Amino acid sequence: MLNPIDEIKNRLDIIEVIGSYIKLKKAGANWRALCPFHSEKKPSFFVSPARQIWHCFGCGKGGDVFGFVKEIEGVEFGDALRILAQKAGVELKRQPPELRTERQRLSEICELTTKFFEKQLEESKAGKEAKKYLLERGINEEGLMKWRIGYAPDVWQGLSDFLSSRGYQKGEIEKAGLGLSSERGSFYDRFRGRIIFPISDLNSQVVGFTGRVFKGRDKTEVAKYVNTPQTLLYDKSRILYGLDKAKVEIRKKDFCILVEGNTDAIMVSRAGFENVVATSGTALTPFQLKILKRYSDNLLTAFDMDVAGDAATKRGTDLAQLQGFNVKVIILPKDLDPADVVFKNPKDWGKYVKEAKSILDYYFESAFSKFDKDSPEGKREISKILLPVIKRIPNKIVQSHWVGELAKRLRVKEEDIGEELKKVKLEGYSEIYGLEPEEIETLPPKSRKELIEERLIILILKASENVEMVQKNQLTCFSPQIREILINLKANPNFDPKKLNPELANLFNYLALKSEIEEMEEKEIEPEIQYCLKELSSLEIKNKLDQISKGIKKAEEEKDLKKIEKLTQEFNQLAKEISR
Repeated sequence: MLNPIDEIKNRLDIIEVIGSYIKLKKAGANWRALCPFHSEKKPSFFVSPARQIWHCFGCGKGGDVFGFVKEIEGVEFGDALRILAQKAGVELKRQPPELRTERQRLSEICELTTKFFEKQLEESKAGKEAKKYLLERGINEEGLMKWRIGYAPDVWQGLSDFLSSRGYQKGEIEKAGLGLSSERGSFYDRFRGRIIFPISDLNSQVVGFTGRVFKGRDKTEVAKYVNTPQTLLYDKSRILYGLDKAKVEIRKKDFCILVEGNTDAIMVSRAGFENVVATSGTALTPFQLKILKRYSDNLLTAFDMDVAGDAATKRGTDLAQLQGFNVKVIILPKDLDPADVVFKNPKDWGKYVKEAKSILDYYFESAFSKFDKDSPEGKREISKILLPVIKRIPNKIVQSHWVGELAKRLRVKEEDIGEELKKVKLEGYSEIYGLEPEEIETLPPKSRKELIEERLIILILKASENVEMVQKNQLTCFSPQIREILINLKANPNFDPKKLNPELANLFNYLALKSEIEEMEEKEIEPEIQYCLKELSSLEIKNKLDQISKGIKKAEEEKDLKKIEKLTQEFNQLAKEISR
Protein backbone atom coordinates (compact mmCIF):
# COMPACT_ATOMS: atom_id res chain seq x y z
CA MET A 1 0.00 0.00 0.00
CA LEU A 2 1.38 3.41 -0.99
CA ASN A 3 2.07 6.02 1.68
CA PRO A 4 0.12 9.33 1.29
CA ILE A 5 3.09 11.16 -0.25
CA ASP A 6 3.61 8.62 -3.03
CA GLU A 7 -0.14 8.30 -3.59
CA ILE A 8 -0.44 12.09 -4.02
CA LYS A 9 2.50 12.13 -6.46
CA ASN A 10 0.93 9.30 -8.46
CA ARG A 11 -2.42 11.06 -8.70
CA LEU A 12 -1.17 14.57 -9.47
CA ASP A 13 0.63 15.79 -12.57
CA ILE A 14 3.27 18.38 -11.70
CA ILE A 15 2.42 20.33 -14.88
CA GLU A 16 -1.20 20.76 -13.77
CA VAL A 17 -0.26 21.74 -10.23
CA ILE A 18 2.41 24.28 -11.18
CA GLY A 19 0.29 25.42 -14.14
CA SER A 20 -2.46 26.41 -11.69
CA TYR A 21 -0.05 28.96 -10.20
CA ILE A 22 2.00 30.25 -13.16
CA LYS A 23 1.82 30.39 -16.97
CA LEU A 24 3.72 27.46 -18.46
CA LYS A 25 4.73 27.19 -22.11
CA LYS A 26 5.75 24.00 -23.92
CA ALA A 27 9.48 23.75 -24.60
CA GLY A 28 10.19 20.43 -26.31
CA ALA A 29 9.58 17.60 -23.87
CA ASN A 30 9.49 20.07 -20.97
CA TRP A 31 7.67 23.26 -19.98
CA ARG A 32 9.12 26.66 -19.11
CA ALA A 33 8.04 29.92 -17.46
CA LEU A 34 9.26 33.09 -15.85
CA CYS A 35 10.37 32.11 -12.36
CA PRO A 36 7.83 33.11 -9.67
CA PHE A 37 10.59 33.24 -7.04
CA HIS A 38 12.86 35.92 -8.49
CA SER A 39 12.65 38.75 -11.02
CA GLU A 40 13.71 37.83 -14.56
CA LYS A 41 12.90 38.85 -18.13
CA LYS A 42 13.86 35.60 -19.87
CA PRO A 43 12.27 32.37 -18.61
CA SER A 44 14.74 30.12 -16.81
CA PHE A 45 12.17 28.09 -14.84
CA PHE A 46 11.67 24.57 -16.24
CA VAL A 47 9.32 21.72 -15.36
CA SER A 48 9.93 18.12 -16.41
CA PRO A 49 6.75 16.02 -16.70
CA ALA A 50 8.84 12.86 -17.22
CA ARG A 51 10.79 13.37 -14.00
CA GLN A 52 8.00 15.26 -12.16
CA ILE A 53 10.48 17.92 -11.04
CA TRP A 54 11.01 21.66 -11.52
CA HIS A 55 14.13 23.78 -11.46
CA CYS A 56 15.00 27.43 -12.01
CA PHE A 57 18.43 27.84 -13.59
CA GLY A 58 18.35 31.52 -12.63
CA CYS A 59 17.91 31.35 -8.86
CA GLY A 60 18.81 27.69 -8.32
CA LYS A 61 15.57 26.67 -6.60
CA GLY A 62 14.03 23.34 -7.55
CA GLY A 63 12.45 20.12 -6.36
CA ASP A 64 9.29 18.07 -6.61
CA VAL A 65 5.64 19.12 -6.46
CA PHE A 66 5.75 19.36 -2.65
CA GLY A 67 8.79 21.65 -2.81
CA PHE A 68 7.00 23.96 -5.24
CA VAL A 69 3.86 24.29 -3.10
CA LYS A 70 5.96 24.87 0.02
CA GLU A 71 7.91 27.61 -1.75
CA ILE A 72 5.05 29.42 -3.49
CA GLU A 73 2.59 29.20 -0.59
CA GLY A 74 5.24 29.92 2.06
CA VAL A 75 4.18 26.91 4.16
CA GLU A 76 5.76 23.97 5.93
CA PHE A 77 5.72 20.44 4.52
CA GLY A 78 2.67 19.40 6.58
CA ASP A 79 0.60 22.22 5.11
CA ALA A 80 1.83 21.47 1.57
CA LEU A 81 0.83 17.84 2.14
CA ARG A 82 -2.66 18.91 3.17
CA ILE A 83 -3.06 21.26 0.16
CA LEU A 84 -1.93 18.62 -2.33
CA ALA A 85 -3.92 15.85 -0.65
CA GLN A 86 -7.06 17.89 -1.20
CA LYS A 87 -6.15 18.44 -4.87
CA ALA A 88 -5.46 14.73 -5.31
CA GLY A 89 -8.50 13.54 -3.39
CA VAL A 90 -6.31 11.63 -0.95
CA GLU A 91 -7.70 11.32 2.56
CA LEU A 92 -5.06 11.83 5.22
CA LYS A 93 -5.34 10.00 8.51
CA ARG A 94 -6.81 12.27 11.13
CA GLN A 95 -4.03 13.67 13.28
CA PRO A 96 -4.31 14.06 17.04
CA PRO A 97 -5.07 17.75 17.86
CA GLU A 98 -1.68 18.23 19.56
CA LEU A 99 0.15 17.21 16.35
CA ARG A 100 -1.68 19.60 14.02
CA THR A 101 0.24 22.75 13.10
CA GLU A 102 -0.92 26.18 14.22
CA ARG A 103 -1.62 27.09 10.59
CA GLN A 104 -3.76 23.96 10.21
CA ARG A 105 -5.71 24.76 13.39
CA LEU A 106 -6.39 28.31 12.20
CA SER A 107 -7.44 26.99 8.78
CA GLU A 108 -9.93 24.64 10.49
CA ILE A 109 -11.31 27.58 12.51
CA CYS A 110 -11.82 29.65 9.33
CA GLU A 111 -13.62 26.78 7.59
CA LEU A 112 -15.90 26.14 10.59
CA THR A 113 -16.59 29.88 10.86
CA THR A 114 -17.60 30.00 7.19
CA LYS A 115 -20.08 27.15 7.72
CA PHE A 116 -21.42 28.86 10.87
CA PHE A 117 -22.06 32.13 8.98
CA GLU A 118 -23.60 30.26 6.00
CA LYS A 119 -26.04 28.52 8.33
CA GLN A 120 -26.94 31.80 10.03
CA LEU A 121 -27.81 33.33 6.64
CA GLU A 122 -30.20 30.45 5.91
CA GLU A 123 -31.79 29.84 9.31
CA SER A 124 -31.73 32.92 11.57
CA LYS A 125 -34.41 35.61 11.28
CA ALA A 126 -31.90 38.42 10.70
CA GLY A 127 -29.95 36.16 8.32
CA LYS A 128 -33.04 35.58 6.19
CA GLU A 129 -33.52 39.36 5.97
CA ALA A 130 -29.88 39.70 4.89
CA LYS A 131 -30.39 36.99 2.27
CA LYS A 132 -33.49 38.77 0.93
CA TYR A 133 -31.46 41.99 0.67
CA LEU A 134 -28.69 40.19 -1.26
CA LEU A 135 -31.16 38.57 -3.64
CA GLU A 136 -32.75 41.96 -4.28
CA ARG A 137 -29.28 43.34 -5.08
CA GLY A 138 -28.88 40.73 -7.83
CA ILE A 139 -26.81 38.06 -6.08
CA ASN A 140 -28.77 34.87 -6.81
CA GLU A 141 -28.88 31.57 -4.91
CA GLU A 142 -26.08 30.16 -7.05
CA GLY A 143 -23.91 33.18 -6.26
CA LEU A 144 -24.57 32.86 -2.53
CA MET A 145 -23.38 29.25 -2.61
CA LYS A 146 -20.44 29.83 -4.97
CA TRP A 147 -19.02 32.71 -2.90
CA ARG A 148 -20.12 31.12 0.43
CA ILE A 149 -21.76 34.33 1.65
CA GLY A 150 -23.01 34.25 5.24
CA TYR A 151 -24.32 36.33 8.10
CA ALA A 152 -22.78 37.11 11.51
CA PRO A 153 -25.48 37.33 14.20
CA ASP A 154 -25.67 40.61 16.11
CA VAL A 155 -24.60 39.11 19.45
CA TRP A 156 -21.37 39.53 21.36
CA GLN A 157 -20.18 35.91 21.53
CA GLY A 158 -22.22 33.87 19.05
CA LEU A 159 -19.28 32.69 16.96
CA SER A 160 -16.73 32.39 19.77
CA ASP A 161 -19.12 30.25 21.86
CA PHE A 162 -19.67 27.99 18.83
CA LEU A 163 -15.93 27.60 18.19
CA SER A 164 -15.21 27.01 21.90
CA SER A 165 -17.77 24.22 21.88
CA ARG A 166 -15.74 22.60 19.08
CA GLY A 167 -12.57 22.56 21.17
CA TYR A 168 -10.82 25.77 20.04
CA GLN A 169 -9.25 28.13 22.56
CA LYS A 170 -9.93 31.87 22.77
CA GLY A 171 -6.29 32.52 21.92
CA GLU A 172 -6.68 30.58 18.66
CA ILE A 173 -9.93 32.39 17.80
CA GLU A 174 -8.15 35.71 18.35
CA LYS A 175 -5.16 34.61 16.24
CA ALA A 176 -7.58 33.78 13.41
CA GLY A 177 -8.76 37.41 13.56
CA LEU A 178 -12.26 36.45 14.70
CA GLY A 179 -12.26 37.54 18.34
CA LEU A 180 -11.16 40.53 20.41
CA SER A 181 -10.35 41.09 24.07
CA SER A 182 -11.59 44.27 25.75
CA GLU A 183 -9.57 46.33 28.23
CA ARG A 184 -11.74 44.83 30.98
CA GLY A 185 -10.78 41.33 29.90
CA SER A 186 -14.04 40.27 28.25
CA PHE A 187 -13.89 38.41 24.93
CA TYR A 188 -16.22 39.17 22.00
CA ASP A 189 -16.71 38.50 18.28
CA ARG A 190 -15.10 40.81 15.71
CA PHE A 191 -17.97 40.32 13.23
CA ARG A 192 -21.48 41.09 14.54
CA GLY A 193 -24.64 42.00 12.63
CA ARG A 194 -22.88 41.88 9.27
CA ILE A 195 -23.15 40.16 5.90
CA ILE A 196 -20.00 38.06 5.60
CA PHE A 197 -17.86 37.52 2.50
CA PRO A 198 -15.22 34.79 3.08
CA ILE A 199 -11.81 35.46 1.52
CA SER A 200 -9.93 32.44 0.14
CA ASP A 201 -6.34 31.76 -0.87
CA LEU A 202 -5.36 30.32 -4.27
CA ASN A 203 -6.37 26.83 -3.10
CA SER A 204 -9.89 27.99 -2.11
CA GLN A 205 -9.04 27.63 1.60
CA VAL A 206 -10.79 30.36 3.62
CA VAL A 207 -8.19 32.58 5.28
CA GLY A 208 -10.16 35.70 6.23
CA PHE A 209 -13.45 37.59 6.05
CA THR A 210 -15.00 40.90 5.05
CA GLY A 211 -18.10 41.94 6.99
CA ARG A 212 -20.55 44.50 5.57
CA VAL A 213 -22.82 46.32 8.02
CA PHE A 214 -26.49 45.40 7.78
CA LYS A 215 -29.90 46.36 9.16
CA GLY A 216 -30.08 46.47 12.93
CA ARG A 217 -26.81 48.39 13.44
CA ASP A 218 -26.40 52.15 13.33
CA LYS A 219 -24.37 52.71 10.14
CA THR A 220 -23.34 56.18 11.31
CA GLU A 221 -21.52 54.77 14.35
CA VAL A 222 -19.77 51.76 12.84
CA ALA A 223 -17.54 51.20 9.83
CA LYS A 224 -19.40 50.05 6.72
CA TYR A 225 -16.83 47.27 6.23
CA VAL A 226 -14.76 45.31 8.75
CA ASN A 227 -11.95 43.04 7.57
CA THR A 228 -9.89 40.29 9.15
CA PRO A 229 -6.63 41.81 10.43
CA GLN A 230 -3.19 40.47 9.54
CA THR A 231 -2.94 36.84 10.67
CA LEU A 232 -0.76 33.82 10.06
CA LEU A 233 -3.14 32.90 7.20
CA TYR A 234 -4.30 36.30 5.93
CA ASP A 235 -2.10 39.03 4.48
CA LYS A 236 -4.23 41.61 2.65
CA SER A 237 -1.22 42.82 0.63
CA ARG A 238 -0.85 39.37 -0.96
CA ILE A 239 -4.45 38.21 -1.46
CA LEU A 240 -7.00 39.26 -4.09
CA TYR A 241 -10.67 38.46 -3.54
CA GLY A 242 -11.90 35.82 -5.98
CA LEU A 243 -8.54 34.93 -7.54
CA ASP A 244 -8.99 31.25 -6.62
CA LYS A 245 -12.15 31.21 -8.78
CA ALA A 246 -10.78 33.46 -11.53
CA LYS A 247 -7.25 32.16 -12.18
CA VAL A 248 -8.19 29.56 -14.81
CA GLU A 249 -10.36 32.03 -16.75
CA ILE A 250 -7.71 34.76 -16.49
CA ARG A 251 -5.18 32.46 -18.14
CA LYS A 252 -7.74 31.25 -20.68
CA LYS A 253 -8.89 34.75 -21.71
CA ASP A 254 -5.45 36.29 -21.11
CA PHE A 255 -6.73 39.30 -19.20
CA CYS A 256 -7.85 40.08 -15.68
CA ILE A 257 -10.64 42.47 -14.69
CA LEU A 258 -9.88 44.39 -11.50
CA VAL A 259 -12.73 45.83 -9.44
CA GLU A 260 -12.79 47.43 -6.01
CA GLY A 261 -15.39 45.56 -3.98
CA ASN A 262 -16.57 42.05 -3.18
CA THR A 263 -20.05 42.68 -4.58
CA ASP A 264 -18.57 44.08 -7.80
CA ALA A 265 -16.55 40.89 -8.31
CA ILE A 266 -19.55 38.65 -7.59
CA MET A 267 -21.85 40.53 -9.99
CA VAL A 268 -19.26 40.78 -12.79
CA SER A 269 -18.69 37.03 -12.45
CA ARG A 270 -22.46 36.50 -12.69
CA ALA A 271 -22.42 38.48 -15.97
CA GLY A 272 -20.19 35.79 -17.47
CA PHE A 273 -16.82 37.43 -16.82
CA GLU A 274 -15.32 34.99 -14.33
CA ASN A 275 -11.82 36.41 -14.90
CA VAL A 276 -12.50 39.08 -12.25
CA VAL A 277 -10.84 39.82 -8.91
CA ALA A 278 -11.35 42.54 -6.31
CA THR A 279 -8.84 44.58 -4.36
CA SER A 280 -11.39 45.07 -1.55
CA GLY A 281 -10.93 48.82 -1.65
CA THR A 282 -7.16 48.81 -1.08
CA ALA A 283 -4.42 49.88 -3.47
CA LEU A 284 -2.79 47.20 -5.59
CA THR A 285 0.45 46.03 -4.02
CA PRO A 286 3.66 44.74 -5.69
CA PHE A 287 2.93 41.30 -4.22
CA GLN A 288 -0.60 41.14 -5.68
CA LEU A 289 0.68 42.25 -9.09
CA LYS A 290 3.46 39.67 -8.96
CA ILE A 291 0.83 36.97 -8.40
CA LEU A 292 -1.39 38.29 -11.22
CA LYS A 293 1.63 38.31 -13.53
CA ARG A 294 1.68 34.51 -13.28
CA TYR A 295 -1.62 34.38 -15.17
CA SER A 296 -1.65 37.35 -17.58
CA ASP A 297 0.10 40.60 -18.45
CA ASN A 298 -3.20 42.29 -19.34
CA LEU A 299 -5.25 44.18 -16.74
CA LEU A 300 -8.62 45.91 -17.20
CA THR A 301 -9.46 48.18 -14.29
CA ALA A 302 -12.93 49.33 -13.31
CA PHE A 303 -11.77 51.76 -10.65
CA ASP A 304 -13.01 55.27 -9.98
CA MET A 305 -9.77 57.07 -10.90
CA ASP A 306 -8.95 60.75 -10.89
CA VAL A 307 -5.91 61.30 -13.09
CA ALA A 308 -5.13 64.67 -11.49
CA GLY A 309 -5.53 63.32 -7.97
CA ASP A 310 -3.51 61.04 -5.76
CA ALA A 311 -5.99 58.21 -5.28
CA ALA A 312 -4.74 54.89 -3.93
CA THR A 313 -6.26 53.10 -6.91
CA LYS A 314 -4.30 55.32 -9.31
CA ARG A 315 -1.07 54.52 -7.47
CA GLY A 316 -1.77 50.81 -7.86
CA THR A 317 -2.41 51.25 -11.58
CA ASP A 318 0.82 53.24 -11.92
CA LEU A 319 2.66 50.38 -10.25
CA ALA A 320 1.12 47.89 -12.68
CA GLN A 321 2.35 50.06 -15.55
CA LEU A 322 5.85 50.11 -14.06
CA GLN A 323 5.82 46.32 -13.81
CA GLY A 324 5.12 45.99 -17.52
CA PHE A 325 1.39 45.22 -17.48
CA ASN A 326 -0.77 46.29 -20.42
CA VAL A 327 -3.38 48.32 -18.54
CA LYS A 328 -6.79 49.35 -19.87
CA VAL A 329 -9.56 51.31 -18.16
CA ILE A 330 -13.23 50.32 -18.30
CA ILE A 331 -15.17 53.59 -18.50
CA LEU A 332 -18.51 53.35 -16.68
CA PRO A 333 -21.39 55.85 -16.52
CA LYS A 334 -21.03 58.47 -13.79
CA ASP A 335 -21.95 57.31 -10.26
CA LEU A 336 -22.33 53.67 -11.33
CA ASP A 337 -20.06 50.88 -10.12
CA PRO A 338 -19.71 47.46 -11.87
CA ALA A 339 -22.35 45.84 -9.64
CA ASP A 340 -24.87 48.57 -10.57
CA VAL A 341 -24.18 48.14 -14.28
CA VAL A 342 -24.61 44.35 -14.17
CA PHE A 343 -27.74 44.64 -12.02
CA LYS A 344 -29.40 46.98 -14.53
CA ASN A 345 -28.37 45.01 -17.62
CA PRO A 346 -25.64 42.32 -17.67
CA LYS A 347 -25.18 42.76 -21.45
CA ASP A 348 -24.08 46.39 -20.92
CA TRP A 349 -21.09 45.18 -18.93
CA GLY A 350 -19.72 43.25 -21.92
CA LYS A 351 -20.06 46.40 -24.05
CA TYR A 352 -18.07 48.49 -21.56
CA VAL A 353 -15.35 45.81 -21.37
CA LYS A 354 -15.08 45.74 -25.16
CA GLU A 355 -14.75 49.54 -25.27
CA ALA A 356 -12.04 49.70 -22.56
CA LYS A 357 -9.37 52.30 -23.30
CA SER A 358 -5.63 51.94 -22.89
CA ILE A 359 -4.34 53.61 -19.74
CA LEU A 360 -2.41 56.16 -21.82
CA ASP A 361 -5.48 57.07 -23.89
CA TYR A 362 -7.47 57.41 -20.70
CA TYR A 363 -4.88 59.65 -19.03
CA PHE A 364 -4.50 61.81 -22.13
CA GLU A 365 -8.25 62.31 -22.51
CA SER A 366 -8.67 63.05 -18.80
CA ALA A 367 -5.78 65.53 -18.62
CA PHE A 368 -6.72 67.40 -21.81
CA SER A 369 -10.37 67.65 -20.67
CA LYS A 370 -9.34 69.39 -17.44
CA PHE A 371 -6.98 72.08 -18.77
CA ASP A 372 -6.66 74.48 -21.70
CA LYS A 373 -4.05 73.01 -24.05
CA ASP A 374 -3.54 76.37 -25.79
CA SER A 375 -2.53 78.38 -22.71
CA PRO A 376 1.01 78.19 -21.19
CA GLU A 377 -0.48 77.33 -17.79
CA GLY A 378 -2.64 74.60 -19.28
CA LYS A 379 0.32 73.10 -21.17
CA ARG A 380 2.29 73.05 -17.92
CA GLU A 381 -0.48 71.34 -15.93
CA ILE A 382 -1.14 68.75 -18.65
CA SER A 383 2.55 67.91 -18.92
CA LYS A 384 2.83 67.72 -15.12
CA ILE A 385 0.22 64.94 -15.16
CA LEU A 386 1.31 63.09 -18.29
CA LEU A 387 5.12 63.19 -18.18
CA PRO A 388 5.35 60.84 -15.15
CA VAL A 389 2.86 58.51 -16.87
CA ILE A 390 5.03 58.44 -20.01
CA LYS A 391 8.19 58.05 -17.92
CA ARG A 392 6.80 54.84 -16.41
CA ILE A 393 6.46 53.13 -19.81
CA PRO A 394 9.19 50.44 -19.80
CA ASN A 395 9.32 50.03 -23.61
CA LYS A 396 11.33 52.90 -25.14
CA ILE A 397 9.64 52.61 -28.56
CA VAL A 398 6.17 52.91 -27.00
CA GLN A 399 7.45 55.71 -24.79
CA SER A 400 8.74 57.57 -27.86
CA HIS A 401 5.29 57.26 -29.50
CA TRP A 402 3.58 58.97 -26.55
CA VAL A 403 6.24 61.69 -26.38
CA GLY A 404 5.40 62.46 -30.01
CA GLU A 405 1.66 62.36 -29.26
CA LEU A 406 2.01 64.80 -26.37
CA ALA A 407 4.17 67.13 -28.46
CA LYS A 408 1.63 67.08 -31.30
CA ARG A 409 -1.36 67.81 -29.05
CA LEU A 410 0.41 70.58 -27.13
CA ARG A 411 1.90 71.95 -30.38
CA VAL A 412 5.45 71.96 -29.03
CA LYS A 413 8.71 70.34 -30.16
CA GLU A 414 9.38 66.69 -29.33
CA GLU A 415 12.87 67.70 -28.21
CA ASP A 416 11.37 69.99 -25.57
CA ILE A 417 9.11 67.20 -24.28
CA GLY A 418 12.18 64.93 -24.20
CA GLU A 419 14.13 67.46 -22.14
CA GLU A 420 11.29 67.84 -19.64
CA LEU A 421 10.92 64.05 -19.47
CA LYS A 422 14.56 63.78 -18.34
CA LYS A 423 13.73 66.00 -15.35
CA VAL A 424 10.95 63.70 -14.13
CA LYS A 425 12.15 61.74 -11.11
CA LEU A 426 10.57 58.41 -10.20
CA GLU A 427 13.05 57.41 -7.48
CA GLY A 428 10.45 57.95 -4.77
CA TYR A 429 8.31 55.16 -6.19
CA SER A 430 10.20 52.53 -4.23
CA GLU A 431 8.94 54.17 -1.01
CA ILE A 432 5.52 55.31 -2.26
CA TYR A 433 4.55 52.13 -3.99
CA GLY A 434 6.65 49.59 -2.11
CA LEU A 435 8.54 48.58 -5.25
CA GLU A 436 10.88 45.68 -4.76
CA PRO A 437 14.44 46.24 -6.05
CA GLU A 438 15.57 44.14 -9.01
CA GLU A 439 16.48 40.81 -7.51
CA ILE A 440 19.98 39.59 -8.22
CA GLU A 441 20.24 35.98 -7.30
CA THR A 442 23.62 34.99 -5.90
CA LEU A 443 24.02 31.26 -6.35
CA PRO A 444 26.69 29.51 -4.27
CA PRO A 445 29.92 29.76 -6.27
CA LYS A 446 31.12 26.53 -7.86
CA SER A 447 34.73 25.55 -8.42
CA ARG A 448 36.03 24.93 -11.93
CA LYS A 449 36.17 21.21 -11.14
CA GLU A 450 32.49 21.15 -10.08
CA LEU A 451 31.46 22.99 -13.26
CA ILE A 452 33.41 20.60 -15.51
CA GLU A 453 32.08 17.52 -13.69
CA GLU A 454 28.49 18.71 -14.08
CA ARG A 455 29.13 19.55 -17.73
CA LEU A 456 30.44 16.05 -18.33
CA ILE A 457 27.33 14.39 -16.84
CA ILE A 458 25.06 16.69 -18.89
CA LEU A 459 26.88 15.64 -22.07
CA ILE A 460 26.81 11.94 -21.20
CA LEU A 461 23.06 12.10 -20.51
CA LYS A 462 22.54 13.47 -24.02
CA ALA A 463 23.98 10.24 -25.40
CA SER A 464 24.28 7.67 -22.59
CA GLU A 465 26.55 5.31 -24.60
CA ASN A 466 29.29 7.93 -24.21
CA VAL A 467 29.63 6.97 -20.55
CA GLU A 468 32.07 4.30 -21.80
CA MET A 469 34.49 7.11 -22.65
CA VAL A 470 35.12 7.43 -18.91
CA GLN A 471 37.69 4.79 -17.98
CA LYS A 472 37.57 3.00 -14.61
CA ASN A 473 40.97 4.38 -13.65
CA GLN A 474 39.63 7.92 -14.23
CA LEU A 475 36.84 7.59 -11.68
CA THR A 476 39.20 8.53 -8.85
CA CYS A 477 39.45 12.03 -10.38
CA PHE A 478 35.80 12.75 -9.62
CA SER A 479 34.09 14.00 -6.49
CA PRO A 480 32.21 11.25 -4.55
CA GLN A 481 28.72 12.32 -5.74
CA ILE A 482 29.62 12.53 -9.45
CA ARG A 483 31.61 9.28 -9.16
CA GLU A 484 28.53 7.48 -7.80
CA ILE A 485 26.37 8.82 -10.64
CA LEU A 486 28.95 7.64 -13.20
CA ILE A 487 29.20 4.17 -11.62
CA ASN A 488 25.39 3.84 -11.83
CA LEU A 489 25.36 5.04 -15.44
CA LYS A 490 28.08 2.59 -16.38
CA ALA A 491 26.15 -0.27 -14.79
CA ASN A 492 22.84 0.78 -16.39
CA PRO A 493 22.39 3.95 -18.51
CA ASN A 494 18.65 3.88 -17.70
CA PHE A 495 18.95 3.36 -13.96
CA ASP A 496 16.22 4.73 -11.66
CA PRO A 497 17.52 7.80 -9.74
CA LYS A 498 15.04 7.05 -6.95
CA LYS A 499 17.50 4.36 -5.82
CA LEU A 500 20.00 7.08 -4.94
CA ASN A 501 19.90 8.97 -1.68
CA PRO A 502 17.57 12.04 -1.87
CA GLU A 503 20.40 14.60 -2.15
CA LEU A 504 22.11 12.68 -4.96
CA ALA A 505 18.78 12.01 -6.72
CA ASN A 506 18.08 15.77 -6.71
CA LEU A 507 21.50 16.47 -8.24
CA PHE A 508 20.98 13.82 -10.92
CA ASN A 509 17.50 15.14 -11.80
CA TYR A 510 18.84 18.69 -11.99
CA LEU A 511 21.62 17.62 -14.40
CA ALA A 512 19.21 15.45 -16.42
CA LEU A 513 16.77 18.35 -16.85
CA LYS A 514 19.62 20.66 -17.85
CA SER A 515 20.73 18.07 -20.40
CA GLU A 516 17.22 17.86 -21.86
CA ILE A 517 16.77 21.60 -22.36
CA GLU A 518 20.21 22.29 -23.86
CA GLU A 519 20.34 22.15 -27.63
CA MET A 520 23.56 21.04 -29.36
CA GLU A 521 24.59 19.02 -32.39
CA GLU A 522 25.38 15.35 -31.84
CA LYS A 523 28.81 15.67 -33.47
CA GLU A 524 29.83 18.21 -30.79
CA ILE A 525 29.17 15.89 -27.85
CA GLU A 526 32.10 13.45 -28.09
CA PRO A 527 34.86 16.09 -28.54
CA GLU A 528 33.47 18.08 -25.60
CA ILE A 529 33.42 14.97 -23.36
CA GLN A 530 37.07 14.36 -24.28
CA TYR A 531 37.88 17.97 -23.43
CA CYS A 532 36.14 17.67 -20.03
CA LEU A 533 38.04 14.45 -19.20
CA LYS A 534 41.33 16.05 -20.18
CA GLU A 535 40.61 19.14 -18.07
CA LEU A 536 39.64 17.04 -15.05
CA SER A 537 42.83 15.02 -15.37
CA SER A 538 44.82 18.24 -15.63
CA LEU A 539 43.10 19.68 -12.55
CA GLU A 540 43.86 16.47 -10.64
CA ILE A 541 47.55 16.75 -11.53
CA LYS A 542 47.63 20.46 -10.60
CA ASN A 543 46.09 19.60 -7.25
CA LYS A 544 48.79 16.95 -6.66
CA LEU A 545 51.52 19.43 -7.69
CA ASP A 546 50.13 21.90 -5.19
CA GLN A 547 50.25 19.28 -2.43
CA ILE A 548 53.85 18.30 -3.37
CA SER A 549 54.90 21.99 -3.35
CA LYS A 550 53.60 22.32 0.17
CA GLY A 551 55.46 19.14 1.13
CA ILE A 552 58.73 20.47 -0.37
CA LYS A 553 58.33 23.74 1.53
CA LYS A 554 57.81 21.88 4.81
CA ALA A 555 60.80 19.57 4.09
CA GLU A 556 62.99 22.65 3.43
CA GLU A 557 61.95 24.12 6.80
CA GLU A 558 62.90 20.80 8.43
CA LYS A 559 66.08 20.58 6.29
CA ASP A 560 65.15 17.02 5.25
CA LEU A 561 67.32 16.68 2.08
CA LYS A 562 66.21 13.14 1.20
CA LYS A 563 62.53 14.12 1.35
CA ILE A 564 63.22 17.24 -0.72
CA GLU A 565 64.93 15.17 -3.43
CA LYS A 566 62.13 12.57 -3.51
CA LEU A 567 59.35 15.14 -3.69
CA THR A 568 61.19 17.16 -6.35
CA GLN A 569 61.44 14.05 -8.56
CA GLU A 570 57.68 13.43 -8.12
CA PHE A 571 56.99 17.07 -8.94
CA ASN A 572 59.06 16.97 -12.15
CA GLN A 573 57.42 13.72 -13.28
CA LEU A 574 53.93 15.14 -12.84
CA ALA A 575 54.92 18.43 -14.49
CA LYS A 576 55.94 16.44 -17.61
CA GLU A 577 52.49 14.77 -17.69
CA ILE A 578 50.62 18.08 -17.60
CA SER A 579 52.78 19.53 -20.39
CA ARG A 580 51.99 16.67 -22.84
